[in-house]
Amino acid sequence: MRTRKALKIGADAVEENDLETRVSDAHHQALKLWLRLLACTNKMENEIRGRLRAKFDTTLPRFDLMAQLERSPAGLKMNELSQRLMVTGGNVTGITDQLEKEGLVVRASDPSDRRAFTVKLTPAGRSEFAKMAAVHEQWVIELFAGLNMAEKEQAYRLLAKLKLGLQKVSLASQNNREEKRR
Repeated sequence: MRTRKALKIGADAVEENDLETRVSDAHHQALKLWLRLLACTNKMENEIRGRLRAKFDTTLPRFDLMAQLERSPAGLKMNELSQRLMVTGGNVTGITDQLEKEGLVVRASDPSDRRAFTVKLTPAGRSEFAKMAAVHEQWVIELFAGLNMAEKEQAYRLLAKLKLGLQKVSLASQNNREEKRR
């Protein structure tokens, strides 16, 4: 059983029972930060999942797939969707099958590759996604309401710096793996 831990945030104490309960003051600051980021991401994602289900009777993976298609009006191949969503082809196929039955997406044979299909939003799919996206944006704004504009801008800049550092680490790791293979 996990214990509850009160986090001190300014003058407020917030009771938490999440990943951060695993750390103590003795842990490295980087580990604490990692778990704080993960806890916030999980809380926000779970809230969005619940709201999508309650308001639109849909799932986050369906929303994400439709978002990718909305950004690519010419459509995307199934393997491109899989890569962008970072899920298996089977997951994409299952979601696409459901959306196609509902008339929200259409599959078309790819003229350059008979084995491949391009998936596109239908007009009904575009309309449905536009409604969901507008509400989704308001939910995200609401979830960040605890930060003022300057704090949001600072967090955004710091996370951009972190992302750049992670890209450098990833590139170095990839280069090391390639050198070991030679």
